[in-house]
Parts: sequence; structure tokens; C-alpha cells
Amino acid sequence: MKTNDFYYDLPKELIAQTPAEPRDSSRLLVMHKEDGTLEHKHFYDIIDYLNEGDCLVLNDSRVLPARLFGVKNDTGAVIELLLLKQIEANVWETLVKPGKKAKEGCHISFGDGKLNGIIKEVLPDGNRIIEFDRIDDFYPILDQLGEMPLPPYITEKLEDRERYQTVYSRELGSAAAPTAGLHFTDELLKKIKDKGIKTAFVTLHVGLGTFRPVKADEITEHTMHSEFYQISSEAADIINKAKKNGKRVICVGTTSCRTIESAARDHGEIKECSGWTDIFIYPGYKFNVMDALITNFHLPESTLIMLVSAFCGYENTMNTYNTAVSMNYRFFSFGDAMFVC
Repeated sequence: MKTNDFYYDLPKELIAQTPAEPRDSSRLLVMHKEDGTLEHKHFYDIIDYLNEGDCLVLNDSRVLPARLFGVKNDTGAVIELLLLKQIEANVWETLVKPGKKAKEGCHISFGDGKLNGIIKEVLPDGNRIIEFDRIDDFYPILDQLGEMPLPPYITEKLEDRERYQTVYSRELGSAAAPTAGLHFTDELLKKIKDKGIKTAFVTLHVGLGTFRPVKADEITEHTMHSEFYQISSEAADIINKAKKNGKRVICVGTTSCRTIESAARDHGEIKECSGWTDIFIYPGYKFNVMDALITNFHLPESTLIMLVSAFCGYENTMNTYNTAVSMNYRFFSFGDAMFVC
């Protein structure tokens, strides 16, 4: 398939700039993938579509305040840094702007010297490897100096940093939020538990590559980015038990989907494991674990809309997206949700 097969026209005003309040008041478009029929609900109605014994798989990754602003020690020029991937305790792969001012050997100071770094390497794709001078107290300092790395299509200032975190986030390491989980509240999760629905927490640290458009004309020519994932023995047991009992495994977000499908691909089953995944799911893929999906509305021509198409069917997906546009659903990270069942 061609990348432009996954294009749809989205008016700019439908790109959500602020999160819904309360979280679970966002709209929910329910798609029944067998026949493509649609229902228009609110997210708090999701509980009506979950059955006792079903298993929700949630990504508990927590977003780093990964955007740093510093100055070059020699010229005082302002440098913007975005942490992408931890290489060692104090060594990170980063995105730097303006890149031409951050050559190898460049010294950068952040927060009037609270944190300092040196560019160790310029990678072929233009990213930089930077080594920081703090190890033991790096994260507390990052929490003081860093800003949330909101996607570029969100231009409104985020007043509460926790609104770009899920209420169950705990494993620090993402460069972007697993946004399907932003709709859940503690109260909704309690109702879900009280109904007898199981929850399995897995971890996938979201990289910015998730949001980058596919540049290849043919989707099979796209090189997928790599992200770290981890599944505990407890989560594996919960997921496997649901499958064994004929219950549904429902992924909250494409990151949860990629985590469990990667585990099944790499290990033949869901078990305690960790590693790096570059799994690319597009139409034609056979799902081994996931039975239903909760997700947001994704960018045109992105790997995420391709994943949704693989699960729902291409025609169903594009029809659903066009319906969502016509009915003024809110799109992307702070937007509304869809449930594919």
C-alpha cells in the first residue's frame, strides 16, 4: 500500500489544544469492526462495553520533562534540547535545535550551571549524543529545569503538567504520552475493577518517532523507530489467563498493542520479558493477542493510523475517520477516543 492511501483531510480547528475536563468526559466513537457500524458516546460509557473477565492492557510509562533550554558556554547562544533515548546513566540521544550550533565537543549549560553537558557525537540522522555531568541527582534536576515535550501541533500552554500524564503512570522514560490512557480517571478505573475487569500494566517508553510521518512512498519501505518495552510476570499471567478463559484482551493505546504483539512475536507467548521493539503493524498483519483497541485519532499518513487499519480494516478505518471529521470530533493527543471492538 502507498503512504498516501492513509491521508485524510483534517481541518486545523479539530486538533485539540487542551485536554477535556474531566478526563473521561471526552467523546468516544465506538466502532464494531465486523460490520463497521458506529456509535457515538462519551468515554465514561466505555465501561458498558467491557465484560467481566476482560483484560485491559495499560502502558504505565511516565513522560519525562524532556525539553531543556540551555546556552553554549563559548557564545551564549540558546540551545533547545529534547531527550529521546537514554544510552547510559548520564548519556542520552537527543534532538537539538539549532543543530548547526551544536557540533561535537560543544559545551552547554542549563539552569545557570545546575546541569552541564557536552556533545559527544553527531549521528547520521542529525540527532546528538550528549553526556551530562550529573548522575545520581539527574532526574530531580531534570524535574526542576525540564518542560513537557508537547507535540508541535499543540500550541496552547499546558497549565498542569500532570494532564500530559496518565493517572496510572509510574515508570519514567517516555518522550511523549501514551495518549489513549489520558481519558481514564481513578474513579473510572475503580468502576472497571468493581465490574470484574482485569488490568495488566506493561511499559513501553514512547519515542518521538511514533509521531513522525512516513516519508517512503511504499509503506513497506519505512524503517520503524525502536522503543524499550517491559512486561512483568504478573502482567503476563493476567493476559494469558484472559486468553485461556476466552475473554478479550483490550489494549489501551497503540503502545500497549505494540508491546504485547512484540512479546508474542519475539517469544512466542506473553511472558516476563524486556527489550527493544521496532515492530511495524500495517494492513495484512495477523494479531496474535489483541482482541479490541482503545485509541485516539491519529495523524494522517502515520504508522499509528496504519496500525488501526490493520486491526479494523482499511475501508472501516478511513470511513470512521471521515465520519469523525464530519461530526467535529477532537483529534490527536488531547483529542477524543475510539473503541474498536
